[in-house]
Amino acid sequence: MPPFAHPQYNLFMLIGIDCRLPTYQMGGISQYTIHLVRALGELPGVDRFKIFHMRREPRSFLPAENMNYSRSNVYTPCHHRYEKFTLSAELIRHRLDVFHSPDFIPPKFGASRKVITVHDLTFMFYPQFLTAESRRYYYGQIEWAVADADHIIADSEATRDDIITHLGVTKSKITPIHLAANPVYEAVYTQEEINRTIVKFGLPKGFILAVGTLEPRKNLVNLLRAYERLHRDYSVIVPLVLVGGKGWFYDQIFNTISELSLENHVIHLGRVGDETLAHLYHAAGVLAFPSYYEGFGLPPLEAMHCGCPIIASNRGSIPEVVGDAAISLDPDDRDAWVDSLYRVLIDADLARSLRESGYEQALKFTWAQTAEKTMAVYLGGE
Repeated sequence: MPPFAHPQYNLFMLIGIDCRLPTYQMGGISQYTIHLVRALGELPGVDRFKIFHMRREPRSFLPAENMNYSRSNVYTPCHHRYEKFTLSAELIRHRLDVFHSPDFIPPKFGASRKVITVHDLTFMFYPQFLTAESRRYYYGQIEWAVADADHIIADSEATRDDIITHLGVTKSKITPIHLAANPVYEAVYTQEEINRTIVKFGLPKGFILAVGTLEPRKNLVNLLRAYERLHRDYSVIVPLVLVGGKGWFYDQIFNTISELSLENHVIHLGRVGDETLAHLYHAAGVLAFPSYYEGFGLPPLEAMHCGCPIIASNRGSIPEVVGDAAISLDPDDRDAWVDSLYRVLIDADLARSLRESGYEQALKFTWAQTAEKTMAVYLGGE
């Protein structure tokens, strides 16, 4: 039976989705919101959606030519101290059946059913990796949010278990729903396109790639120390390429580069576009992803779509994403990282095996599946 053949999917519903965050930043949660909205629009038998943007947002994230969608503008900014009240006042006139908050803070009222997505609990496990302002904000909101929401979506089973253990939420109130990659990473690129990108940045093929915001949680200092040993003990001369914007406490990463005299071997490209990043995944010899904690972890999934071998941390949700298709390591075991990086870079058979298994693993994650499971939550299922 098709996923929406059941009569319940033909109910007339008005579902609101909070799309304010992309006005402020286009990080992982914004990408999740946009791709979810578009995938929901592809489902059959779905009624009306109302997408709530900031009033000054010129872009529209509505699926093209989809009459089930409409846009409504609001004034309340994201992460405002009183947003749960002021946003509620703006929503109440819409008479929503469901309101989904992808950034986890629900309105106090304004919809018959409130659904939130909790992506991770980084602020609880690694408070030292956040600014004091961020810690105050998240600690002041999360307990109220999970208690007030009618249902919680978690990006992974690991995050669901963390919410149960550390916030005392019952298992029946939480549904783990995996994310998927941007379709850009599933596209086929010519070797000429890939070569243009690596020539633009002056890179050789087969470099080590690390992707993510430059912040302590990503554990890049340990990766730099492992890379320095790889360079010193094994004479591996491929560069380490860092892709990602500067986050909080990023200075220690550049201080470590200077301390280890790696200025000529580590290249920071900053943020790059999705298509450029896809080219880099295709050209890289390996993706190193030593993060201490992720609610999901999109870079390994993106890399698997592009045929890039992966060495990843074995913590949090990352094992759910990579399955058996990556070398999974303790993020603090520097010896293991040095050894594994060396093996993947010199052993063509190992690299080929990781590429093939990674591609098969990546096919398990689709936005259509994410949308179907999310719609079931909107309708009161799990």
